[in-house]
Amino acid sequence: MQLSTILAHKGSHVVTIRPGATVSGLATVLAENHIGAAVVSEDALHILGIASERDVVRAIADHLDLSLTPVSEVMSAEVCALLGTDSVEHAMEVMTNQRVRHLPIVDESLALVGLVSIGDLVKHRLDQLEGERTALMEYITKGG
Repeated sequence: MQLSTILAHKGSHVVTIRPGATVSGLATVLAENHIGAAVVSEDALHILGIASERDVVRAIADHLDLSLTPVSEVMSAEVCALLGTDSVEHAMEVMTNQRVRHLPIVDESLALVGLVSIGDLVKHRLDQLEGERTALMEYITKGG
């Protein structure tokens, strides 16, 4: 299955934050939207980075002033983005290898079109397994 199918089910809205916003502002955005990461962008189309709960925790551990430190200082600037045509399996592999929990999805012009999380992929896999279980149960109860 392609990532575009997951985006079609969950929606393609992506919460973004500007690089000059403060880490305190980032924490507020994440909490208000009940999300674990925001794409860093000036225009909501071009990806400059990604900032997550982990970045907020690191800033706290480093004793940074969250009300003064810009997101650009704590974000991950090297972001692996995938295309909507990429497979869910490929996304799982990238997340595992890169040790990330969120992947931006871009179109052919590299414009941001969505974001998938490890939770989205796990939900997809659980739905798949439930479908397989149901099919097997029907097969068994009908006598094969």
